[in-house]
Order: sequence, then C-alpha cells, then structure tokens
Amino acid sequence: MPEALGACFDPAGHCITCGDLGESMRVLRVDESRALALCEGRDGAHTTVEIGLVDAAPGALLLVHAGTAIAALDDEAAA
Repeated sequence: MPEALGACFDPAGHCITCGDLGESMRVLRVDESRALALCEGRDGAHTTVEIGLVDAAPGALLLVHAGTAIAALDDEAAA
C-alpha cells in the first residue's frame, strides 16, 4: 500500500473512518467514457470499480475502497 494511504487504514487493512476493507484488484476491462473498470478480486469475483482518481489499464493492480480505486499498486504492494 502506498505510504501516504497507510495512515488511512488500520493494520488489518480496514479504513479507519468506515471500517471497509481496502482491497487489491486487477483490472480486466476499462470503460473510459464512464470512468469504470471491470476488476477481479483475489477471490475471483468480478466487480465494477470507479477509476476517476487513478490511471488504469487492463492488467493494472488497484487499491479499491468502497467501490472506488484510490491508488495504483505494484505487485509487491498488492501482496
């Protein structure tokens, strides 16, 4: 997780404000006209994610919180 975002999440990865988990997800497909991406979580589930705050392309890893991508991740940070 990017260091600047680390202060927003507790050691278990939960948001300190709302309790939701920040989750790493891989981009499968992007709809640029609507700033949405179809992403896959670690469990294999597919979810639509809002990507207006980050640059995303198929294959990219994103940190997703409450349905919104808040940071791009490298493979090491996602682990």
